[in-house]
Amino acid sequence: MSAVLDVRGLVVADATGRVLLGPVTVTAGNSEVVAVVGPSGTGKTTFVHALLDALPPGLARAGGEVRWRGSVVRRGRAARTWRRRETAVLGQDPAAALHPLWPVAGVVADTAAGAAVVDDALRSVGLDPALVRERRVRELSGGQAQRVALARAVAARPALLVLDEPTSSLDADAAALVERLVRARRERGDGPVLLISHDRALVARLADRVLALPGDHAPPPAVVPLPPVTGDPVLLVREAVVRRADGAALLAGVDLGLRAGEFVVVRGPSGSGKTTLLRALAGLHPITGGEVLLDGGPLPADVRDRDRAALGAVQLLHQDPLGALNPAHRARSATARPARLLRGLDRAAASREADALLHATGLPADHAEHRPARLSGGQRQRVVLARALAARPRVLLADEPTSALDDTTAHAVLDLLAARCRDGTAVLVATHDERVATRAHRSLRLTDRGQLIDDEEGPDRA
Repeated sequence: MSAVLDVRGLVVADATGRVLLGPVTVTAGNSEVVAVVGPSGTGKTTFVHALLDALPPGLARAGGEVRWRGSVVRRGRAARTWRRRETAVLGQDPAAALHPLWPVAGVVADTAAGAAVVDDALRSVGLDPALVRERRVRELSGGQAQRVALARAVAARPALLVLDEPTSSLDADAAALVERLVRARRERGDGPVLLISHDRALVARLADRVLALPGDHAPPPAVVPLPPVTGDPVLLVREAVVRRADGAALLAGVDLGLRAGEFVVVRGPSGSGKTTLLRALAGLHPITGGEVLLDGGPLPADVRDRDRAALGAVQLLHQDPLGALNPAHRARSATARPARLLRGLDRAAASREADALLHATGLPADHAEHRPARLSGGQRQRVVLARALAARPRVLLADEPTSALDDTTAHAVLDLLAARCRDGTAVLVATHDERVATRAHRSLRLTDRGQLIDDEEGPDRA
């Protein structure tokens, strides 16, 4: 099969000339799916940005060339024209790429003219156009935003489709839709697909060839078990109600008790309200009924009404790490900030603790001085985790904390959370990741009616 995309000897270097990636050579035929795999931080997203001539500041293509249908894609204006006309990218932080003020229909129509095309694209990713067409991104769950971004990417049937961790925050049914879209595209001969994924099963099912970037491919470490927990809840939720802007109930009468040292997961379909639940407990989404107690006392529903002790006691690990991090702050300073502001540590002590936490999450030491744009999605995820832990929370609310991590790094992060549980931190995780669910004391499930129930199919090791 003749190559439509031909990447030859691609090399990426930083501003000092230090080679970070490459040389990388790969080809893709018109109907081929090429999977790009490797541990977190090995440069999978950087490789894609380099071939698209869209590297962030501080990185540059130091060698190699990209050919499209036999012609060299020259960097600069020619590459920008090629990207606009021939390619579509589903990035690792899809919500951050969607315009926050545009309705869903406008976001998708940005690449595909016509209401019929927009609606077909939304249906193809499992969304009901009548329900989501007029909503804005902030009114969507993380999984719904990811599907809208996918609809936007596929609507115009681009000649080259790049999917960066397309199933990372999706439930099994939604992930199956992604797989069907890729298969349909291949059957139609729409053009090659570059698939970046840690999902080995998905890669095995879809990929015609695999580009494995070098890195530590060691097997995951042995699982560190959690101890049993007892005692009264540190966080108690009674009959909590959360509504959408239009008044419809997202969460209806949620009851939840988290004991010190307990690790609890919340599962459920994309859009069922998992992220909304965590954001409501963090004071970022209004609770319109019921109450939330922290150590037996009322926890203000609005984060702006919480004092420094309450802010430090309940920390949220966001699903969208790029949007959660200040683009001007380096990893070390971002992590040290809550230790200074919420615990009163001086700069030197906070910096030392930040380095220790970043190391514990598996972030390379030299990355502590990197800003978010220089980090991979998985590395940003680890920085957000380290930043939350720097506050020494009583309760950690984690939204898909392992979605962008390979097995080895994911297990290291889960061991870090287990260690915090042993120190008394209560951890509540919203996840689709079975690696997380199998480590928990309890598994809960949000129903499509916004109710939180015991997950009979989940583990229960309390």
